[in-house]
Amino acid sequence: MAQPGEVKARKACSSNFMDETIAHNLNQIRGRIAAAAARSGRNPDAIKIIAVTKTVALAEVLALHDLGVRDFGENRVESAREKIIAAPPDIRWHHIAPVQTRKAREIVALFRTVDAIDRIKAAEALQRRCEEQDKTLETLMEVNVSGEASKHGFVPESLKDALREMAPFDRLRVTGLMTMAPFDAPEALLRRCFRTLNSLCDDTGLPERSMGMTDDFELAVEEGSTQVRIGRALFV
Repeated sequence: MAQPGEVKARKACSSNFMDETIAHNLNQIRGRIAAAAARSGRNPDAIKIIAVTKTVALAEVLALHDLGVRDFGENRVESAREKIIAAPPDIRWHHIAPVQTRKAREIVALFRTVDAIDRIKAAEALQRRCEEQDKTLETLMEVNVSGEASKHGFVPESLKDALREMAPFDRLRVTGLMTMAPFDAPEALLRRCFRTLNSLCDDTGLPERSMGMTDDFELAVEEGSTQVRIGRALFV
């Protein structure tokens, strides 16, 4: 049986290895973002990494925080709650899943920004809960640019009408749009999806373009993304 000192040493070694792995991965991702930005004549400082921590624990959050990451994404209120309460207060927590209206109260209480408003009903629920808690949320509207039935979001043709309908919701500050491209799609289709969202942002005057994840973020950066969601690539 391992002695207490041995157990402590093993835990420290494991923690050091995790920290080193995360630091290496983050440095690699930042380098790839910088290269993609250079290819399209953009400033890499204009692209924000949203670290998706839904599959990891507080230790990984703290390791990324120590490395300067301040934006983190979670998709489940239940699993995020303890991490958010225990984490440093300067973290910007992003709710990155479609909003379940029955959970709107807790989403408003825990998160700084909601990145996937996909229907007016969700916006109405968040507005009510923000009024109750005297809070304001930054939000992104999700757009289904690929047309896939499995994807959430407004269709591009309805976006301007949806924005007009949301205009009275004074507790929701819409800063941009987000989309998820088809999984494992050809490059031409991915670029078309990203270009469509970029054009919609230009047309609506919204600055933030949340598009690109672990498998396609370099293409998204080349096509104008300002926020990329990275999960798996940070931790393996």
